[in-house]
Amino acid sequence: MAPSPRDAKPELKVLMNETAEAVNRTMDRLLPAAEMAEDRLYAAMRHGVLGGGKRLRPFLAIHCANLFNVDTNRSRRVAAAIEFVHCYSLIHDDLPAMDDAALRRGHPTVHRAFDEATAILAGDTLLTLAFEILSDPETHPDPYVRCELVKSLAQAAGGHGMAGGQMLDIIGETQEFDLGTISRMQRMKTGKLMAFACESGAILGKASEPHRRALCNYAHDLGLAFQVTDDILDVESDPQDTGKDSGKDAAAGKSTFVSTMGKSEALQRAKMLIKQSSAHLKIFEGRAEILKDLAEYVLARRA
Repeated sequence: MAPSPRDAKPELKVLMNETAEAVNRTMDRLLPAAEMAEDRLYAAMRHGVLGGGKRLRPFLAIHCANLFNVDTNRSRRVAAAIEFVHCYSLIHDDLPAMDDAALRRGHPTVHRAFDEATAILAGDTLLTLAFEILSDPETHPDPYVRCELVKSLAQAAGGHGMAGGQMLDIIGETQEFDLGTISRMQRMKTGKLMAFACESGAILGKASEPHRRALCNYAHDLGLAFQVTDDILDVESDPQDTGKDSGKDAAAGKSTFVSTMGKSEALQRAKMLIKQSSAHLKIFEGRAEILKDLAEYVLARRA
């Protein structure tokens, strides 16, 4: 059972729970299991993936795909692949060489529950499994669509996306960043994968370029707002609420929106970004209200 998203509208809360449960079932089917010596690897992967989470990126992928009447089996497969990449990044981010976190989603991190080497391999395997899923004809019969999905996810996760943003995050522990650099880091680290989640729905639906661009712009602003609120939660929330260690950014001396702007101004920036993100959805003429509601949830969330 997926954790209930607090601070969401009742209708959105139900939809988020239903979507998370559907994606969890898909991931459970797609995650390998083996009664062999290497079963420890698969157990670690399942620990890192199936232990909870809001499934925000899968929600975006599925409901953006719904705008183009995409078959739900296809969008759920893509949603699962995106979540595998996200979870791989969390497993590696929690390692002693990175954040050295003890908790993730209210459970021991993978390297604490297993060991560091197994955690590294679990993350590596989740990343490669994601591309295996996207390249499978069951995800889409059109090879051009599958190639577009693989290429776009690779760009979102690579050196100009999530991995590059993580590198900037590490550099930020010893070097003070200005607001522009912090924004660029978070657009890469968080925003690019969220943008792909939205764009994937348009790719699956063979949508027009304006519709595809509108979803990317929505996601970039949403991703930046998500990170701003995450920075606020890091300094004011209890680990029992968030399910992860708090105050770790300040302890590491990292430059964040809160440390640079102050909490009050950071919150105002998040509100501005949410307003911008919703404005990008006008092209859908009222068919994207779910995405607008999700943006409001990102602003109001407390975990």
